[in-house]
Amino acid sequence: MENWLGLLRIHIQRGVNLAVRDARSSDPYVVIKMGKQKLRTRVVKKNVNPEWDELLTLSISDENLPIKLFVYDKDTFSFDDKMGDAEFEIGPFFKASQTRFEGLQDGTIISKVQPNRQNCLAEESCIVFSNGEVVQNMVLRLRNVECGEIELQLHWIDVNSSQAP
Repeated sequence: MENWLGLLRIHIQRGVNLAVRDARSSDPYVVIKMGKQKLRTRVVKKNVNPEWDELLTLSISDENLPIKLFVYDKDTFSFDDKMGDAEFEIGPFFKASQTRFEGLQDGTIISKVQPNRQNCLAEESCIVFSNGEVVQNMVLRLRNVECGEIELQLHWIDVNSSQAP
């Protein structure tokens, strides 16, 4: 058994301005991969601005491994069409989640990650103390496609504490 550092809960919130892959729309879903782990959301029919509002949980044994996100259009009679991909690192988030922030005011920004050529961030991403936990909000710009962004939020679950679900 691997040595787990903890669990990463990824709240896949929504897609914005995703590419059209069918006649007038798309039937998108998201696949998250990290190492050998692979998770996916449900399909949202006929929508290029889907609201998934789904929680996907990865077990983390190496905080330096990138997390890959793929968006597909579900097709019934052929292979699913690619609608872009993105990649993000959790290193800064993991580091912040390991720090104890006793007495911090709700909404306090702990750290900021700037968009650059090495990440897929569409805008500045803030790591925030919210409701007694550290969370990171991200807007990822999809690559290898004409348009589209995915909005998500990261939550850390420490497996060595009573926070685990």
